[in-house]
Amino acid sequence: MKEDQIYKDRRYRINELRAKNEKMTSRERCLKAINFEEPDRVPIDNWMVPEIKKRCMEYWGCENEEELLAFLGVDVRDNYGPSYVGQEFKTFDDGTVADLWGVRRKVVTYGKGTPHEGTFKEVAWSPLEHMTTVEEIESYESWPSPDWWDYSKVKAECAYWHPQYFVLNKGDRLDRTAQLKPMMYLRGIQQTFIDLIRNPEIVVCIRDHIVNYFVEYNPKVFEAGGGEIDMFMMGDDMGGQRGPLISVDMWRKYFGEAFRKYCDIAHKYGLKVMYHTCGDVYQLIPDFIANGLDMLQSVQPEATNMDIKRLKQEFGKDLSFQGGMSIQQVLPLGTTEDVRKMVQYAADSAKRGGGYIFGTAHNIQADTPIENVAALFEAYHEYGVY
Repeated sequence: MKEDQIYKDRRYRINELRAKNEKMTSRERCLKAINFEEPDRVPIDNWMVPEIKKRCMEYWGCENEEELLAFLGVDVRDNYGPSYVGQEFKTFDDGTVADLWGVRRKVVTYGKGTPHEGTFKEVAWSPLEHMTTVEEIESYESWPSPDWWDYSKVKAECAYWHPQYFVLNKGDRLDRTAQLKPMMYLRGIQQTFIDLIRNPEIVVCIRDHIVNYFVEYNPKVFEAGGGEIDMFMMGDDMGGQRGPLISVDMWRKYFGEAFRKYCDIAHKYGLKVMYHTCGDVYQLIPDFIANGLDMLQSVQPEATNMDIKRLKQEFGKDLSFQGGMSIQQVLPLGTTEDVRKMVQYAADSAKRGGGYIFGTAHNIQADTPIENVAALFEAYHEYGVY
């Protein structure tokens, strides 16, 4: 009986806050925010691993993921593009599965036998890792083609969410518009960083293949969307916990030109651009802005120099933000009161003048107490009101 009452109270609390505070559709709310206007409340996005989604559905009595998102007041709906088919092309005898780049992954179980058990696809084989010449890389037989995909359903899949929800084209995690990340998948992390110093011609060769693919692929997606896509997301991981993974000069040398090209293509179709990167990328933010970025996603609070208050003060006139909620410390290890304080701080620091969407720095992980997830969404609705 006690657990049943807690469940009822949790549902009532979110319903009460939403009924009192919401005066716009989700799409109206997000469009105002990304255009630096103040909506009725701060928009909400949701990133969760499947195990947490399942527990949330059980906790709040939702039959499916969409019912959960609607109940929680999540304003963003994801579109993964025509290539989202799980990216599983061939299964090998050792159980590994290739993606569209020919990178092979294996399913890894973590937290086995605990309440936090989950699975993850980990890179098992990087096909370009042991190649030593540009000629070998050029002759690689598994470079993908934008012509592989059927784009005919993109518009209908996006239009399904309109006019109620805001549609974010973000691509599959294994096929998200990027530069460094697919390079690390293809070449291996260690070898990629060796190449950046010792083998620039190999970096340029791999990068150009990656960029050429996305420069052809994205316009096909945007054209097929027929105006039903609201925002485009690309993603890379350019930051570590204590600073960028590469220098500003190296970013400019290898990645700046294509970053601008990606942004320009999206802008041509009237789309704002969101960029996901973990870690401390403070030194790179002026270059992100100069090359056309509209919104920075993650704002990882444990990383140095990524305090949301500071970022809003220094860059908030030119750049909007999404994220800022700790999945490393506060959500898995803190109390519900710690979660509330985290949300309140972000709201007080970033919501004024629009330009902010609530979200976690990455997916909420399986070791997060369900009470903290509940506190997170309640606090979104409480502190996000304008």
